[in-house]
Amino acid sequence: MSFRHSAAALIAALALSACAGGMIPPSASGPAAPSRPVPSGEATRPTPATPRPTLPVEIPADPALDSSTAAGLGVTRGPDIASLIPSGERSRLALEAFRISCPTLMRRTDQSGLTKGSDWNNACAAASSWPEASASEFFSRYFEAVQVGTGAAFVTGYYEPEIAGSRTRQPGYEVPIYRRPTDLIDVDLGQFSDSLKGRTIRGKVAGTKFIPYDERAQIVAGALAGRGLELAYAADPVEFFFLQVQGSGRLNLPDGSVMRIGYDGQNGRDYSGIGKLMKDRGLIQAGSMQDIMQYLRANPVEGAAIMNENKSFVFFRELTGAGPIGALGVPVTAEGTVAADPKFVPLGAPVLLSLDRAEPNGVWIAQDTGGAIKGANRFDSFWGAGARARGIAGGMSARGSALVLLPIGSAARLVRP
Repeated sequence: MSFRHSAAALIAALALSACAGGMIPPSASGPAAPSRPVPSGEATRPTPATPRPTLPVEIPADPALDSSTAAGLGVTRGPDIASLIPSGERSRLALEAFRISCPTLMRRTDQSGLTKGSDWNNACAAASSWPEASASEFFSRYFEAVQVGTGAAFVTGYYEPEIAGSRTRQPGYEVPIYRRPTDLIDVDLGQFSDSLKGRTIRGKVAGTKFIPYDERAQIVAGALAGRGLELAYAADPVEFFFLQVQGSGRLNLPDGSVMRIGYDGQNGRDYSGIGKLMKDRGLIQAGSMQDIMQYLRANPVEGAAIMNENKSFVFFRELTGAGPIGALGVPVTAEGTVAADPKFVPLGAPVLLSLDRAEPNGVWIAQDTGGAIKGANRFDSFWGAGARARGIAGGMSARGSALVLLPIGSAARLVRP
């Protein structure tokens, strides 16, 4: 699974994601430890931009093909990209991320149907020694653009949260962060029926039956207590809720050190997005992380009840080495990685975004996935860690156009006569 596990972008995840969860134990109503204040991460004021128009779709989807992939949905050959790729830090970070992706990209089966592993050989060979100062030239020389479907893009943001935590339970640190239980079992239904290929479920064995795993409210009430599964303890239940949505994060420990944790499974229960729920009930007007967090803090009892309506629960493991790790199996790059639907974008491929918000415009690399990041031209931009990343990601909601960059020559196989 990925750093994003199966969660969505912050706004979309809270409203739509099918695989994330929050946790508010009854005893965890105290404030975060005062020695490790958490930055407010107020939403960054967006810089408006004018997106490039999408291309006319010359060839509609072929009803004889599976439209749940990019190849079946249909692609339109894009314009020359030499003048469209900006120079500077965005392209440099994209080149860095692409270079990291290459070993996996060249041997990975592309679910989108757009490329074959060998298509990437020349670009990857060149990337290994290409000077980062001319990164934009690299992309324009080795890639050509295609538009998948209508090309109309929607982009949100995610980040790696930093919250106060402790390896041991102590005053001010009362919210247990659990490891994955050994009795949580993944079942590949495709092994039982060809009609169920690609589908999995999670649960546990009770006697001779396979049943759903404990839901969030049961776990919060102590279903896992006493089993030695506590990985660490968070100080603030609201901050920990958002870390669970993101699927990975950093715990700022009392001694000043940092413990990094990452997604290690989910209980298999459906996620009920609290952003949409709260808006539908008139509790908040907007749907940003900041709006939701403000309500939860101002109304702790009601907020805990709302989060307990979510049956999903996320488990973690300690991370060491480079990271966080995305769905491609390589470390994600701050301001260089986007999550995408691998059925419509090859994981590891560059994506060129032109949106009505300037910050995410330019080249990104599709290195991750997310539960609400589904369909063509739906992306989630990764902004790293810290207050700036939190501020941008928490309020990111941009629309415009997207082009997928493929190795030169591969598009000719895709455009139907």
